Amino acid sequence: MTAPDPGCPEPADIAGRLRTAIQHLLPVLRARSVRGDLTPSRQAALAALADHGPLRISDLAAHMGIALSTVSRMVDLLDGSGWIERNPDPQDQRACLIALSDTGRTLLDTVRHEAAARLAEQVTRLTPEEQRSLYAALPALEALSEQAARHP
Repeated sequence: MTAPDPGCPEPADIAGRLRTAIQHLLPVLRARSVRGDLTPSRQAALAALADHGPLRISDLAAHMGIALSTVSRMVDLLDGSGWIERNPDPQDQRACLIALSDTGRTLLDTVRHEAAARLAEQVTRLTPEEQRSLYAALPALEALSEQAARHP
C-alpha cells in the first residue's frame, strides 16, 4: 500500500465516484446482444472460461464467486446451447473439464465487440479533452482491475 498523496483526493472519494461511474456504464456494457438467451451471468461464465479455461466446474464457480450448484445448472445450459465442451480431466477421469467451444468463443467475441462499439459511441460524445483524460486514466484503471482480480 502506498502512502497517501496530500494533493490527491481521499481514496474513498475516488472509489465512490468510480463506483457511480461504473454503475452508469454497466447497462451500456450489458445491453442484450443479438442472443437474448446469453444472460450476463452466462456471459461471465464464458468470459471466465476464455480467460482461465479449461476448468472443472468447481474452479469455474470459484472464479465466478458463485455457488457450485448454480454453476452446475449454468454449465448444463451452456452445454445445451453448444457454447462449451466437456472433456475428461486427464488428472482425474471421474471429473470433466469445461472449455469454450468454437461457437462459444465466436459468440463471446461478438458480444464483446458489440459492447465495445456501444461504449465507443458514448466515448465519441465526450469532448476531445475528456477523451484524452479518459485515455490517460486507462493505465490506472487497468492496474486497478488487475489488482482487484488478484486480491478480490
